[in-house]
Amino acid sequence: MRKIFAMAASAAFVAALAAPMFAAPMTVKGEVVDIACAKGKGDAGKGAAHESCAMACAKKGQPVGIMTADAIYTVTGDYAANNNAKILEFVAKHVEVSGDVTEKDGQKMIAIKTIKAAH
Repeated sequence: MRKIFAMAASAAFVAALAAPMFAAPMTVKGEVVDIACAKGKGDAGKGAAHESCAMACAKKGQPVGIMTADAIYTVTGDYAANNNAKILEFVAKHVEVSGDVTEKDGQKMIAIKTIKAAH
């Protein structure tokens, strides 16, 4: 009985570790926003009028995201590294990004692989 329990516990542990690896490749279109302002200020926390504030926050390493019509995808991985260095040119702009999407505690995240201006 102990062996069965140990094997089941081991399998559950391995599955828990592997869960983040099961990311779904996805393409989303939206605006690159400073997450805190986009959530806290509503319409005043996005768009061209908010670009300088969003840029200042992004340069400090504050979390940025891709705001779509129905969600905000927190940017993770290479594009979030070095105080968001790779995504700064897209702040407050509409983009199309492809990457691996994961979700934890109801928050969607995207590890961007490609990004381009949306038309």
